[in-house]
Amino acid sequence: MIKTDILIIGAGPTGLFAVFEAGLLKLKCHILDALPQPGGQLSELYPKKPIYDIPGFPEVLAGDLVDGLMEQIKQFEPGFTLGERAETIDKQEDGSFIVTSNKGTKFHAPVIAIAGGLGSFEPRKPLIEDIEFYEDKGVKYFIKNPEKFRDKRVVIAGGGDSALDWSIFLANVASEVTLIHRRNEFRGALDSVEKVQELKSAGKIKLITPAEVIGINGAEHVESLDIEENGAHRKIECDYFIPLFGLTPKLGPIGDWGLEIEKNAIKVNNALDYQTNIPGIFAIGDVNTYPGKLKLILCGFHEATLMCQAAYQIINPGKKYVLKYTTVSGVDGFDGTRKEAPKAVVKAIV
Repeated sequence: MIKTDILIIGAGPTGLFAVFEAGLLKLKCHILDALPQPGGQLSELYPKKPIYDIPGFPEVLAGDLVDGLMEQIKQFEPGFTLGERAETIDKQEDGSFIVTSNKGTKFHAPVIAIAGGLGSFEPRKPLIEDIEFYEDKGVKYFIKNPEKFRDKRVVIAGGGDSALDWSIFLANVASEVTLIHRRNEFRGALDSVEKVQELKSAGKIKLITPAEVIGINGAEHVESLDIEENGAHRKIECDYFIPLFGLTPKLGPIGDWGLEIEKNAIKVNNALDYQTNIPGIFAIGDVNTYPGKLKLILCGFHEATLMCQAAYQIINPGKKYVLKYTTVSGVDGFDGTRKEAPKAVVKAIV
């Protein structure tokens, strides 16, 4: 049983920033996310794409924003359970909650903050017969441990940033990397496209376009793939097939928790604190809806701030918190560190 003050479901930018705001209030957080790394869409879909509407950053790469948020919350020592999805919730007699993941991990907290972005992400699977049979037998939709592909023959399918980035990375890990895309053009960062071109010219990446994987072969593990290239069929041998066609957002099991749902989003009270119809459960960021809702990261940051103030009152009933600016109060981490502005020097002029 993992016990915490606030269980945050979703490790996207809103969920990460909530850790900081909770830390200022001396509240501990644990983050649960179905993806294998923090950052949500920013890490999984477009880590190298620039964002232009983050205050104070005329331009910041999505991956760099995640890195900055992780650095910002480090001193508050949040717990992370990644690669697991929130499955069930049970309300206790004292008003707290026990959430159980799809892998059986249990979390106990008086406050739940759902910050799941557009929901839990599920990989878009290619329409290939028997592909489910080969899942975990050579078919991978996520790359959690690149060393698993050391000296293996890997085929990656896709035309976006993820397909490009992992092809580049695995070129120095796998014995053979083949990138297949149904078009000649790739939709990804220009430097990634150029790097793949360089690696292709150097013989470190095999590029097959326009082409499509139409079949998988192997008795107990992926042994080869059937591909269609310019109307012709051929077979290529491999050890792993990694289709990277993006992710499909779904509210998932959270939709069965008795929360008020509207168009696949959770309705909240935006006039006060972004609490749902169940006291103690909040929804912040893209996962919620209310009149005038804007699905922007900066709006999620604002919602996280007000949510933490309300969470403080639930966890510390009757105790008043006096808001202080961090430039005045400084920031005390749970790890013993302290950040504060330099104090003025008192000295007489003679």
